[in-house]
Amino acid sequence: MVEGQHKSAPEFYYHLLRSALDSFNTNPDLLDDARYEQVHRKASRSYEIETCVLASPEARDVVVPDEQLDQSISEIASRYESREAFIQDLEANGLDSATLRKALYRELIFNSVMQRVAASSADVTDLDVRLFYEMHHERFEEAERRVARHILVTVNPDYPENSYTEARARIVWILEKLAGRANRFEKFAERYSECPTAMDGGMLGEVGRGQLFASLDTVLFGMKEGWISPVVESELGFHVLLCEKIIPARWIPFSRVAPKIHKILQERRRRNCQKAWLARLMEVSTRQDNH
Repeated sequence: MVEGQHKSAPEFYYHLLRSALDSFNTNPDLLDDARYEQVHRKASRSYEIETCVLASPEARDVVVPDEQLDQSISEIASRYESREAFIQDLEANGLDSATLRKALYRELIFNSVMQRVAASSADVTDLDVRLFYEMHHERFEEAERRVARHILVTVNPDYPENSYTEARARIVWILEKLAGRANRFEKFAERYSECPTAMDGGMLGEVGRGQLFASLDTVLFGMKEGWISPVVESELGFHVLLCEKIIPARWIPFSRVAPKIHKILQERRRRNCQKAWLARLMEVSTRQDNH
């Protein structure tokens, strides 16, 4: 395609609008010069590629039903509060209903062709999936987790009984009364904790690193199973933790991740097949333009 040919094509403004919305979530006429130039280059490239694809042998027998085209237009129009607002926005971006219909027709053909090209990619085999799993073990490791409970006494200066000093004194008293008896922790949490988890015996559930406040995280992952922590301060107030169970890090079984790996590899092959096909198509187009 000859450089600059798109400037006379009304459908190009659809690419310009789509590029501006994708990149900056706004209309092209609201962009500064630098950003407008950026989206203009992107739109020029996408229009050029689309035009080449539509001229390819693979596009010759593609049919877009009127119902599908009508649905695409209706979906866009439904984003506006009224038909008038829809038309006004089209006009502000150099489009009208007829031009939008042509632009969407081109886009739907383009998408259909690219789906056909992707479908021609080689199927992923069980061996491909197994090799990927064996060569990328680090992706399939479940980190160590802890089953934890806690007792919380909040700090709230608006209430004398929850001042910093009073709250800390109360959690120290709770810890002393608990006296290291992990089997009583659940009952103590139900009775004394000011966290909603008190209704479930202070249960925090299975916790991975980084899920709790940093101070709690550090203490919890330094504890042994069955240990009760000293008083720990967080942004909420004061806590006592129980490390109820340690779930060691482990490899995720192949059977659990095989379907996901298969999907990832198949999508990758489809994308690579599309890229290779487009590269050949654009190369042929460039040679023809040069002659």
